[in-house]
Amino acid sequence: MKSAKDGACSTIGIMSETRAGTGSSPPAKPFLAPTYEGDFVLDEPLLLECGRALAGVTLHYAVYGRLNATKDNAVLVCHALTGSALVGSWWPEIFAPGAVLSLDHDFVICINMLGSCYGSTGPGSVNPETGSIYGPDFPLVSIRDNVRAQAKLLDSLGIRRLRLVLGGSIGGMQALDWAIYDPLRVQRALIIGVTPLSAMGLALNHLQRQAILRDPEWKGGRYRPQRPPRHGLAFARQIAMLSYKSAELFDERFGRKPNRNGEDPWDADGKEGGLGLIGGRFDIAGYLDHQGERFIDRFDANSYLAILRTMDIWDPQRGCTSAAEAFGGIRGRLSFIGISSDWLFPPQAVRDFAYTIRAAGVQADYREMTSAHGHDAFLAEQAELVRLLQ
Repeated sequence: MKSAKDGACSTIGIMSETRAGTGSSPPAKPFLAPTYEGDFVLDEPLLLECGRALAGVTLHYAVYGRLNATKDNAVLVCHALTGSALVGSWWPEIFAPGAVLSLDHDFVICINMLGSCYGSTGPGSVNPETGSIYGPDFPLVSIRDNVRAQAKLLDSLGIRRLRLVLGGSIGGMQALDWAIYDPLRVQRALIIGVTPLSAMGLALNHLQRQAILRDPEWKGGRYRPQRPPRHGLAFARQIAMLSYKSAELFDERFGRKPNRNGEDPWDADGKEGGLGLIGGRFDIAGYLDHQGERFIDRFDANSYLAILRTMDIWDPQRGCTSAAEAFGGIRGRLSFIGISSDWLFPPQAVRDFAYTIRAAGVQADYREMTSAHGHDAFLAEQAELVRLLQ
């Protein structure tokens, strides 16, 4: 193991949706510091499903609590698309007294995904074969590739049994893949707000990629760290935010109100500093612009492209002749959680996915979280999620 290294991204924490300059932010939730945070380096190249291999693979991870003498109290948390290994900062309420996890009893580990810029090997890492940054040459990494790499880390810790694996969105993809890949190791899995991406989800990811690729500063993926494709990455994030929230929530929060900085959407002559054809922004436009602006300071464009591709290609039934072949080997108990207002992964699709897996002979149930927060609800309304899981 080696100490954590600096990456292209800053460490994330709990961030308020309140925009800068529009009033005081709500009190920050307490930051739960990890018991240990560091890197694990695989001792041999990782052969990927795409046919290429990654040498010198680094997995950045954080642990909370203590592994007991019998090593049977381990819980694996899988982070969402742009999350980090510091689950105590972005999902603190699952550690609350009486919630899902207890540091009095559990040893919680979260591992940063390959392709990310929060410490694990990704496009910003040095390719040991060339001595140069991978950049756009970073290979296609699948969910299964991540699970296989994570298994090597758990093996190094002597963990042969996981009391629980859980995650939302792309984290849920990992949780289910764990139950498929290593059925004897996984006792229980909580799979939140996810199915294989629909055509609409694939379309939105395509538009996000195009936003980045069409930024002149992307330069074929070989941009300088000092001059990343900020405009393209910000625009990609704005597209993503549309799928993370719901129309109901947007109407409630923003409606047709003018932007809260005083811009006038009905300005016909460009008096507000813009062009007459554009005018001032509505409040929802100001919100999206703010989300894009704050994202570019915490994430890397090539890493974003890499992880979007990982999400796109996940389909656990691909190459199988039936659901029974794909899922019949699962031995753990699965719970699928849908979100009532999620249109990126609609609750009916999550329910159908759960029932398909249950029909394959797996212990699988479905629960639904009622929320107006859309796909983001598992992060935005953590207390509600905890109540549902209890």
